[in-house]
Amino acid sequence: MSQDNLLFSPKTIGQLALQNRIAMAPMTRSRAINNVPNDTMREYYQQRNSAGLLITEGTSPSADGLGYARIPGFFTQEQADAWSKIATAVHAGGSKLVVQLMHTGRIGHDLNLPEGKTLIAPSAIAAAGQMWTDQQGMQNHPVPKAMDKNDLERVKQDYVHASKLAIAAGLDGVELHAANGYLLGQFLNPRSNVRDDEYGGSPENRRRYVLEVVDAVVAEIGAGHVGIRISPCNPFNDLAANYEGEEAEYLELVRELAKRDLAYLHLIATPGAVPDSSVKAIREAFPGPLMLAGDFNRERAEAALASGIADVIAFGKPFIGNPDLPARLLKNIALNAFNPDQLYTPGPQGYSDYQPHSEAVSA
Repeated sequence: MSQDNLLFSPKTIGQLALQNRIAMAPMTRSRAINNVPNDTMREYYQQRNSAGLLITEGTSPSADGLGYARIPGFFTQEQADAWSKIATAVHAGGSKLVVQLMHTGRIGHDLNLPEGKTLIAPSAIAAAGQMWTDQQGMQNHPVPKAMDKNDLERVKQDYVHASKLAIAAGLDGVELHAANGYLLGQFLNPRSNVRDDEYGGSPENRRRYVLEVVDAVVAEIGAGHVGIRISPCNPFNDLAANYEGEEAEYLELVRELAKRDLAYLHLIATPGAVPDSSVKAIREAFPGPLMLAGDFNRERAEAALASGIADVIAFGKPFIGNPDLPARLLKNIALNAFNPDQLYTPGPQGYSDYQPHSEAVSA
């Protein structure tokens, strides 16, 4: 395999033997009516099963983590059975499937949650901004309930239960979402976590819950089936970004994760947002498989693989309008644009109705 075709070479990460080094990044698409995956979603993932790894859209392990309208869950047997059908469709193309477990924490609205549930978070601090609800349109983020000891233990066990369900359903692993301002990321950040107990205050305390969840999930399904996503320098969802000491805090987190021998670390490394020096430092602190995401094209992806700074490259937006993205990249076929107005609308339009290129079909 030449140095300019590394994207298309196989790679084993943890217990996942990938047919190529192209991953589909997790992208919320809001098609799960009643929070249960459906046939339209199965078709969407099946269309993209030529990638080495498909990471699902953010999927909640808990009923109170369904902050967005129409996102899927993975905490009931009905949900697990639906995901099992998707796993079978993904495996038919040779791809592996991991579910991104995303508890939304304070990002959401009670109208998007099942009856009787309310938003929870590390601290009772509302996020700036608004959230779409199908019932009443855009609404301000409410003040969440600060998680007490019972909540902390329950949600941790929810992650474990979802992971166990995922493996039993035939998925290949889980990715813990500790990025982009969702629950685990909220614990890491000093703007969303102002606790004064053992889970807040110092950097060591703020990362404690993330590591406890990692350890609990690893104990259930094995480190080789567990990845984690992080996003330093990221203000998304009202996080503090580029605060004093942030890089040192993340490097210490990465060093702790490296001790766990995880399947991979997934780093959002968008140019201009995350300094190259920080990416290099994280690479040095994490000797295991490193996946990078952040506006990659083929040229930049090949360069990252050739340099050793990354082992797998995750593509997000290009996969929306190009279900045949690996073949298009291999054959240098122009990419389709996608319709941004249909990113989160229910139904197949702007989701599973993008067609492969005739040349790509024969790749």
